[in-house]
Amino acid sequence: MAEAADIPTVSPSPARRLLRRTGALLAAAPLLASLPLLPAAAPAGASTPATAAADATGTSTVDVAVNSLSPSAPTDGDTVKVSGTVTNKAKRTVTDAHVGLRVGASYSGRSALDNAAKNGTGGAADGNEVSRKYGQKFAKLAPGVAQDFTLSVPVKALHLGADGVYQLSVALMGQTSALPYQQTLGIQRTFLPWQPASADTRTKTTALWPLISDSHLTAETGANEQQTPVFDDNDLAKQIGPGGRLQQMLSLGSDLDVTWVIDPDLLASVDAMTEPYKVKGPDGKLRAGKDQAAAKQWLSDLETAVQGQKVVTLPFADPDLASLAHTGTKVTGSLGHLKDATDAATLTVQTILHTKPDTSYAWPAEGAVDRDIVKVATSAGADKIIARSDHFPETGGLTYTPSAARPIGGGATAMVADGRLSTAFQGDMTGAESSTLAVQKFLAQSLVLNQQTPKQRSVVMAPQRMPTASQAQTMATALHALQDGTWSQSQTLSAAAKAKPDARATTRVPNAYPSSLRKQELPQSAFEQIRATQRDLENFKVVLTDQSRVVTPFGRAMDREMSTSWRSDSGASTGFRDGVSGYLSGLTDQVTLIDKSEVKLSGRSATIPVSVQNNLWQDVDHLTLRLTSDNGTRLKIGDKKFQDQEVKIASGHSQSVKFTTTAKATGPIWVRAQLYTQDGEPYGAPLSFKVDVTEVTPTVMLVIAGGVLLLVLAGYRMYQQRKRAAATTQPDANTPQGGSAAAEAETDDEPGADQSDEPDSDSAAAPRADVPQQPSDPTADTASESAAPSGPGERVDR
Repeated sequence: MAEAADIPTVSPSPARRLLRRTGALLAAAPLLASLPLLPAAAPAGASTPATAAADATGTSTVDVAVNSLSPSAPTDGDTVKVSGTVTNKAKRTVTDAHVGLRVGASYSGRSALDNAAKNGTGGAADGNEVSRKYGQKFAKLAPGVAQDFTLSVPVKALHLGADGVYQLSVALMGQTSALPYQQTLGIQRTFLPWQPASADTRTKTTALWPLISDSHLTAETGANEQQTPVFDDNDLAKQIGPGGRLQQMLSLGSDLDVTWVIDPDLLASVDAMTEPYKVKGPDGKLRAGKDQAAAKQWLSDLETAVQGQKVVTLPFADPDLASLAHTGTKVTGSLGHLKDATDAATLTVQTILHTKPDTSYAWPAEGAVDRDIVKVATSAGADKIIARSDHFPETGGLTYTPSAARPIGGGATAMVADGRLSTAFQGDMTGAESSTLAVQKFLAQSLVLNQQTPKQRSVVMAPQRMPTASQAQTMATALHALQDGTWSQSQTLSAAAKAKPDARATTRVPNAYPSSLRKQELPQSAFEQIRATQRDLENFKVVLTDQSRVVTPFGRAMDREMSTSWRSDSGASTGFRDGVSGYLSGLTDQVTLIDKSEVKLSGRSATIPVSVQNNLWQDVDHLTLRLTSDNGTRLKIGDKKFQDQEVKIASGHSQSVKFTTTAKATGPIWVRAQLYTQDGEPYGAPLSFKVDVTEVTPTVMLVIAGGVLLLVLAGYRMYQQRKRAAATTQPDANTPQGGSAAAEAETDDEPGADQSDEPDSDSAAAPRADVPQQPSDPTADTASESAAPSGPGERVDR
């Protein structure tokens, strides 16, 4: 235009000017005709749209909520019924309003649906409004007040064209005092699938229906014959009870054509609730559980629901395969737990549901896989990995969504679930509007997928592992509509795995793993703690006469420590592991050495008793007690520095084990008692105490020798005196004949005279109380004795 202004102009002729005026009038005619449709000029003194922005913000002035739409996928002859609410969010009253339906153009692809879903509200009204006779009028909408609406429109009045997905909008027209002319004040867009007749080719759709829960059952059991199970909380009882999440999942899934995906830990936990059980309270105290009836009913209903169907069973407690692959493999023994969890899964499902499970599937968190995850999953026997397309993207340039099954080498198959269908029900679904919009979006994606190509495909929907009750209800609504629809047919997961793969579909497993998911993984320290617990369990079980009482509960508890459910709560994960290891340590300490104080050893040879206490519910065996001297030269135990003796103790009893010692020097010497397993591994904490050796025997011998010498000397002196007396005394004639006898009697009664050596019969028959037990005596097995230290200056048997 600047260049044109610089060009000299020539005045046109009258004829040419007339021609220009006529053309201008003809060009302006359409514009003049449209003037009545434009907003009327604002009255003098009225605020302009710019100044009224604080009161009315265009299509955001009124919130339009679509709370229900039925049928979700109409066919010929149906009547579409839409209900919801309109709420004036402005400060001024909306008047002369009405709400009506608008139908827009159909969508050409799945990406177009994604973009439309992001712009569900706001912006200019699009599409054509259905006749106003199907609308609903409102004289006024007061600020902040919600009002209900219901629109019923015959399908033929929507003037839908070819099969496809159409934009369906609910728009509110009205005016305010600030904007006194008709305009769109609120709008909500959604999708309307249109496939009135059966599609020539139907997509085969597999819907996974997961029955998975987080961990509630602890490793603790009651100290009784029944081993009463202990739960961390009462949340599981609430979930399987009326209206609970798991009760809803079971009830809804029973009416659908789905593939059940079950965590056996959930079955084992609910089964434990069918018998007496305990629940930890907030204060840590145990109380009796009361939901046996609900547990029995839930298991009975589940057994009925899965009869005749293929049940996909995850390894016990749903272990986190990504955590195992990325950090667990750095810790020896971690993969062994995955194999044990798989074996336990089969036994659990067969025992409780009386059906044979399919354990050939692995399901990493969020369907994200890499090569390391595939290796770990297949190491436990799985040959089909459930992935998700947003983590397993297509790289072959396909213009359509291929079938789920993909051969990935090594005899393994990736079952790549459709990302859009699988994530359609995430987020808050408690509101009627969010649930309705999610259903319509899911159906729209499914129909557009089916229209991509005439080639029949098998697709999989793998939703979140633990849907909420509202999410489950929304999924069920969508699947009911899909399975009753005209473009999809149901298929089991096993059938989808056997489908012929698309030759151009991506089969290369991604190398990268999402960083956001990696941050949720279990740390290496978690697997190191699990390894330590396993090592302690191995040492503990070998001394038990009934190993199953600890091997099973602790084995399953370690499976739970690796559960995928811990991704959402790392703090609870740490607490659970600490609880398991702490409880095992407490049980191990129930077989312990009773403390001893200083022991006095009077003499060169004596025995030292060491007592072992067993407070477990069962007998212990295969234990060896070793007593070791710190100085084998000064004090020998047996005939060397240490001595071993086997120990076997009945439940609730103690046993005193005696060790023979030989001292070669006086003074204090430290000795150490330690229990060992048959494998030579230390069991429990050692017990050290001091032995004080005193030189008493030589002194006693000297005293005895001195006493004997004095007796001999005294006897010899008396003998000499008597001999001299007999030699000097002559018998007198006048002396009575009995005098000699009397004198002799007096002599016999003198001190030091020989006494009778015949033992008293009663004294000879009395046994000695201090005679020690002989080796042939039975092993001491006494009642529980005090574990308190013995008194100071304890003396041992000689």
